[in-house]
Amino acid sequence: MNRKKRHAPSLVYLLMGVFFLILAGLSLLSNSTRVPTNPLATPDDLDVYPLYADAVIPYNIAPLNFHIQNEAYEYITRVSSINGKPIVVKGKVVQWDEKKWKRLLDANKGQPLLFDVYVKRDGVWFQFPTLKNLVAPEPIDPYIVYRLIQPLYTAYEDMSINQRSLESFKVKRLYDNRKISPERSGQCVNCHAFQQYNQRGVMQLHFRGDYGGTVFVDGKKLTKVNTKAEGLPAGAVYPAWHPTLPLVAYSINKIGQDFHTKDLQKTEVMDSESDLILYRVDNNVVVPLGTTPNWLETFPTWSPDGQYLYYAIAAFDTAGFYVDQFKDIRYNLVRRAFNQTDYSLGEADTVLNAAQFGKSAAFPRLSPDGRYLLFSMADYGNFHIWHKTSDLYLMNLTTWQWRKLEAVNSQDVESYHSWSSNGRWILFSSRRDDGSYTRLYIAYFDQDGIAHKPFVLPQRYPLNDKQLFKSYNVPEFITHPATARQHRFMKALKEDPIQADLAN
Repeated sequence: MNRKKRHAPSLVYLLMGVFFLILAGLSLLSNSTRVPTNPLATPDDLDVYPLYADAVIPYNIAPLNFHIQNEAYEYITRVSSINGKPIVVKGKVVQWDEKKWKRLLDANKGQPLLFDVYVKRDGVWFQFPTLKNLVAPEPIDPYIVYRLIQPLYTAYEDMSINQRSLESFKVKRLYDNRKISPERSGQCVNCHAFQQYNQRGVMQLHFRGDYGGTVFVDGKKLTKVNTKAEGLPAGAVYPAWHPTLPLVAYSINKIGQDFHTKDLQKTEVMDSESDLILYRVDNNVVVPLGTTPNWLETFPTWSPDGQYLYYAIAAFDTAGFYVDQFKDIRYNLVRRAFNQTDYSLGEADTVLNAAQFGKSAAFPRLSPDGRYLLFSMADYGNFHIWHKTSDLYLMNLTTWQWRKLEAVNSQDVESYHSWSSNGRWILFSSRRDDGSYTRLYIAYFDQDGIAHKPFVLPQRYPLNDKQLFKSYNVPEFITHPATARQHRFMKALKEDPIQADLAN
């Protein structure tokens, strides 16, 4: 009897535990977020940031989170499509569960994605018109690399090269210019470039100022080089990796700035001298491509097959030029056939005579299939990231017809741009949000050569970009993450650079 009495309380506690577990489960079910039934249509316009609507998005993109700015007592948002289970969240800050989001998009390739926003005011639920986007059947490259910089004219106190996963919100700093020696006078880090979307872990990163030089990365091997061979008028600046050879085309630029007090464009960045060189990574030799004092040549890029070198070129009379004539400098686009056996280049052929239209072209970039040439065009000059007239244009290299990408451009700056490895996505920088800071936008490019409405790079915290007083700069797609870590860059930079030789 005594033994039974001692066991009785344990049984009671067990039954009570089960009872409370059932109650907790019922409570969770009763408190689950439900979409309001029979809501009224609201007369107000939906005010959200960012506004994701009427765009085509990759099925492997990170969740399109946004912030509802309409005033209300309660908020519920649902995302749904033809297949799969809808996702429902509460609150002004709409942050989708990453795993559920991925499952929903995977199940709806090629299908519309619908966003419904409900708000409660004075005890009544209202619904805004449904936002619609389309899930593309093609993926986007999993990573991008960009520079994060304060939009200053004269200093480079704080900048970094960052790698962002497009399939999530993970960001890794490849290099931070304050880490190596913050007490010194300063260091500019720029011009990151990858061979074939970093498929083999081959890249380069250029540093100016303290510990200056160019670091070449091949897998886990890092080599610091001084690419300014003796006799060159300037150092290597804008790079372009050959798609298959251990070869980088550079422009060598003497760059200056002018400041204006009575012009909408407060500063102008321009070259007083620029030319092209080839740097052979395999034997550390610089090959000049001809000194042309009356021409400015810059922004080289290769055709996907490596048979042509494209670049921007402008006539420039150094003897008769005055600073106030900067608006008269206009660049055209040309290409030269490249001999992959002896590394020689043919004569320049004009691809686009932009000057005859009163325009100036820059940043030529070819689609991976070689069919299209994407470039920026503004009223003058080549530093289009500061020019409000800068827009993106596309040339069909089969017909040589070109047009402005109306669906992509805005009333403000569109400038630096790159293609995804499958040619279905365009990544570019724009100042359309506030006119001061560049943000990254992505646009779908379909098989018929049509660019669709772009959407801003999604963030875990939707207001991140509005609260970030920095600009995104030089965005590039990569298919594989960078192999070099920050501490390896720091170690390489502290070494003495290998001096490049000038070809005989």
